[in-house]
Amino acid sequence: MDPDRFRASLADAAPPPDLPAPLAALWWAERGPAGFDRAHALAQEAEGPDAAWVHAHLHRAEGDLGNAAYWYRRAGRPVAEGPLPAERAAIATALLRAG
Repeated sequence: MDPDRFRASLADAAPPPDLPAPLAALWWAERGPAGFDRAHALAQEAEGPDAAWVHAHLHRAEGDLGNAAYWYRRAGRPVAEGPLPAERAAIATALLRAG
């Protein structure tokens, strides 16, 4: 899947079934507060640096910066700054290109 197809899938009722958990979590995060719990559960259950990066973003989005910093360290990523939608898009693009 490429970033354009990922963005287009956001109009659907559910993420594509073949998305890895970190990308599915980002998909649900795009739903705002209504998708946060599902996004968090996916990121928390998944393992590895990609899931940790998404997990960090989710904690940053909820304002839990201390917990976010922990997950950024686990992901091997610097603590993000700037608009949350831009970070979410950057994470999705990076994960889609890596996969």
